[in-house]
Amino acid sequence: FYSGSRSSKTFKPKKNIPEGTHQYDLMKHAAATLGSGNLRLAVMLPEGEDLNEWVAVNTVDFFNQINMLYGTITEFCTEESCPIMSAGPKYEYHWADGLTVKKPIKCSAPKYIDYLMTWVQDQLDDETLFPSKIGVPFPKNFLSIAKTILKRLFRVYAHIYHQHFSEVVQLGEEAHLNTSFKHFIFFVQEFNLIDRRELAPLQELIEKLTAKECR
Repeated sequence: FYSGSRSSKTFKPKKNIPEGTHQYDLMKHAAATLGSGNLRLAVMLPEGEDLNEWVAVNTVDFFNQINMLYGTITEFCTEESCPIMSAGPKYEYHWADGLTVKKPIKCSAPKYIDYLMTWVQDQLDDETLFPSKIGVPFPKNFLSIAKTILKRLFRVYAHIYHQHFSEVVQLGEEAHLNTSFKHFIFFVQEFNLIDRRELAPLQELIEKLTAKECR
């Protein structure tokens, strides 16, 4: 996975949930229900669980998955091949994090994704936003923080599908990508975490992937 990539910067270290915590148990539960193959069921809030905690655990998991999926195609996603961060001809993304970069800047896809993944990682590592210790409350605006993270992570999927799907197929990764994306979509739909208009670049694919599950 890691050999021969352009820069190790693209690979963020996997974010681990500490063993022995309630979130770790939740993660185990999520992995077990995912194994059943029913993704609609796997995303539902387990009985008696806290929504914030469930969203937090899954957000960490999606970050790790996308990090790994993008990691497989970094050699194809270069300044030359992807000078703008796009998801097809109609959708272009400019980077801003509201703190260090207040005015959105136009940048290449690898640079944008590096900014994005670094930014997400910083959020996940911030104990005031994503507390891992038992009894430490989530901030009141936690869901809106998670929504911003998930909205941005979606853009990495959108870029991979639009610009690099042929390479994904070449690598034999398409089943993995489709399952990961389907899980992501069911999750954000279940808790209404991303606006429909944000999902527009992959709307057709979303309809195709989710229709199969509804029959």
